[in-house]
Amino acid sequence: MSSSRFWKYGAGILLAFFFCHRLQAQPKTVSEPKPLNRILIIYDASNSMNARWQSASKMSISKKLVADIIDSLATVENVQLALRVYGHQSQYPPLDCGDSKLVVPFAEENGKRISQVIRSLRPKGATPIAYSLREAAKDFPPCAHCRNLIILITDGIEECGEDPCEASAFLQEKGIALRPFIIGIGEDFSHDFGCVGEYFDASDEEDFVRAFEAVITQALNSTTAQVHLLDADGAPTVSNVNMTFYDHVSGMVVYNYVHALDYAGYPDTLSLDPMHVYDLVVHTRPALRLDSLVVRAGRHSQFALPAAQGDLLVRMKGARPPVALHTPCLLREPGKTDIVNVQYVNDKERYLCGKYDLEILTLPPLCLENVSIEPDKTTMVEVPLLGILVFRRSVEGYGSLYEVDSAGREVLVYRFDDARRSETLYLRPGTYRVVNRSRYNRRSSATREKAFVLNPGATVEVAF
Repeated sequence: MSSSRFWKYGAGILLAFFFCHRLQAQPKTVSEPKPLNRILIIYDASNSMNARWQSASKMSISKKLVADIIDSLATVENVQLALRVYGHQSQYPPLDCGDSKLVVPFAEENGKRISQVIRSLRPKGATPIAYSLREAAKDFPPCAHCRNLIILITDGIEECGEDPCEASAFLQEKGIALRPFIIGIGEDFSHDFGCVGEYFDASDEEDFVRAFEAVITQALNSTTAQVHLLDADGAPTVSNVNMTFYDHVSGMVVYNYVHALDYAGYPDTLSLDPMHVYDLVVHTRPALRLDSLVVRAGRHSQFALPAAQGDLLVRMKGARPPVALHTPCLLREPGKTDIVNVQYVNDKERYLCGKYDLEILTLPPLCLENVSIEPDKTTMVEVPLLGILVFRRSVEGYGSLYEVDSAGREVLVYRFDDARRSETLYLRPGTYRVVNRSRYNRRSSATREKAFVLNPGATVEVAF
């Protein structure tokens, strides 16, 4: 490729970077510094790179193109480079599956050194891609505010019987590096590298430069997206809800946002890093989730979820603290054991529309099934005003409280503290029986019991 043709594409890389970066790239929060972009280039110097590729060998063409592109990145702020090479130390055959080395570590302004090293390489050995990816985990020094990126340049597939997909997954799951880029030289290896990372085919020299341009654009720029939270009519009017973008592979939090509508009433436009595959969780009650979301640099993405909501008010008429404030309600989806929320009596909470089961933790608990939450309405559930039981005994003992139903059957409600002589309980209105025996009387026949009716707001004293 002529110098003028290279600079046509090389200039495009820089223009794309600066233009997109100025328009789109934003820190996650005002207080956070911009992350340092650390790009590790894993370069193929195996024996197969001696093969001819258009005007010259794959090695000679790719060396010049990669070195020139690295030179063009030297002036880009907030970027550090490193170079790992495989297949350059041991002659093939025999097969040396440990022939991989970090030849230029991360450092400021080391682009010229990397270019010089690349220009001096001579292809010799094997293609240990999985081993090189695993070793790359050691190439990134600890850093709190870094985006770790890998660009793998190869003209072949794994030769050492290992799995590059597993090696890549390890890097991503541990949060060591983001999903790698792979540029395949000479032929299409997408079938072999699709599970490793983002694959770019470079069938000829111009495709190689275009692929590198696309890689740099995605690696160094943010892109835009909107989250549409749909009301009952399918309009994106629901807002003011927390939402979290997680990295799909590692599960780590990438962004936390509180959803907003702009002044025109449209969902706010977000700036996202296209290097991640995202899992989106919208923290409604219950939560909404979208998995494996892909965003592309330079493309606007839109994601929609049905999020119509209504309110629930569990009301205890006439209740005064601490009766109401200390009465929690457990809310579950029908048929499920997971708790959607713990809501307190006389508080109003918002939920996705649908039916829920309530367990109101009065004593004894009150269970209500299929309580319906409707769009933009308040569903009110009334709980009877509690009464008060004051339990006293002259000496410590063993006792329990039972609720008595209409058929005379008893259900255990509470066991009194053996070492206490008095306790006060807040109970739902109903019929009860207290059974007690002194700890100093060893005969079962010494058991005493008292039944009583407790009315709303009333106080009953039971003494032994």
